[in-house]
Amino acid sequence: MSYELIAIFMFASMMLMLFTGKRVFGAIGAVAAIAALFLWGTGGSDIPFSSAMKLMKWYPLLTLPMFIFMGYILSESKIADDLYKMFHVWMGPVHGGLAIGTIGLMVLVSAMNGLSVAGMAIGATIALPELLRRGYDKRMVTGVVQAGSSLGILVPPSVVLVLYAMIARQPVGQLWLAGVFPGLLMAAMFILYIYIRCRVQPELGPVLPKEERDVPLGEKLRLLGAGVLPITIFAAMMVPFINGWTSLVESSAIGAMTAFMAAVLKGRMNRKVFEVSVRQTLLISCMFMWIILAALGFGAVFDGLGAVRAIDNLFTEQLGLNPWLILILMQLSFLIMGTFLDDTAMLVIVAPLYVPLVKVLGFDLIWYGVLYTITTQIAYMTPPFGYNLFLMRAMAPPEITLKDIYGSILPFVLVMVFALSLIMLFPEIALWLPNTVYGK
Repeated sequence: MSYELIAIFMFASMMLMLFTGKRVFGAIGAVAAIAALFLWGTGGSDIPFSSAMKLMKWYPLLTLPMFIFMGYILSESKIADDLYKMFHVWMGPVHGGLAIGTIGLMVLVSAMNGLSVAGMAIGATIALPELLRRGYDKRMVTGVVQAGSSLGILVPPSVVLVLYAMIARQPVGQLWLAGVFPGLLMAAMFILYIYIRCRVQPELGPVLPKEERDVPLGEKLRLLGAGVLPITIFAAMMVPFINGWTSLVESSAIGAMTAFMAAVLKGRMNRKVFEVSVRQTLLISCMFMWIILAALGFGAVFDGLGAVRAIDNLFTEQLGLNPWLILILMQLSFLIMGTFLDDTAMLVIVAPLYVPLVKVLGFDLIWYGVLYTITTQIAYMTPPFGYNLFLMRAMAPPEITLKDIYGSILPFVLVMVFALSLIMLFPEIALWLPNTVYGK
């Protein structure tokens, strides 16, 4: 059997294992280990061992538990409640204002968290009930929460971009900065869509009653202080890192400590908050480590087979495909996989194949990291089995049906596809900031 056929068989076996419902790290790691033993005999056992050693020596891996802990502290201590109250007062007089405020809330939560699941939980438990109570259209607000929560994996400090950086061996700082303008662009496009839609159809997003809008200016200014906290945490973490005063791991520790101190100073830190945050941090960190370990082993076998060079030769030499067409096909494959896999699984499955191929085709791996993340966001919201769709179904009140959830996301998916197209056509949207800061 040729190495090309072995690579195809490995990929097919892994996909079959995933369809059976097995855990992602088990499916990927088992296929890698069996293939290594089959190809190289007992010497193949060195591959999973060396992958484990490589994982243990990855100092930047310490950032994952720090960022996850920071996100859960802010979520469990209800600091996001204060943020929503601020947007409620300031945006209430505008048609669709609370929905616009929800997008703003999600951007700030993303800057403190880096996980879309936490954004979804905050949006579904804080914003969604309030929007429904105010008479907002249930389909539109369901789409708002799903679209807004997806920003968590693009706006720094994105945990997904940290994971991509580790697998693609790219600087995390540059990837974070590359996600800033695309994330803000997408948020601005969401806001513009909501504003225009609610101006055309005011019944979709009614303004607040006059008695609730008559808030003294002093109270409004006081509520603005809720927005200072996430900006302070973000600045305390990012400014020293970008200026080279601290390493990535030290900055992540600063972020975690700042979030912890904020919860303590606000009187929100208690045993329950701390215990839930630590437990969830341990759970998610271990999950990420097992998946990365499996991905490293799978990638080592794939690289040993020369699969990347063979596929590049197939696409460019034998089929004569343009590099841009190959890139678009890769993005479409992410959309398909996103119907049944989460972002981490998608990355570790295709990273051994796609990341080297993107480099061979001559594209920038920092820019591609942003494209991957945006495509993942779209895949999260694509029926029939988009990850965010089922998260919303689990968290939404009974009056919101699965049909409502499916019907709510089409406009936002179209907005995201348009944003993705812009960033593909104009790479400087993503690359200008990291190139400027790092003096490229």
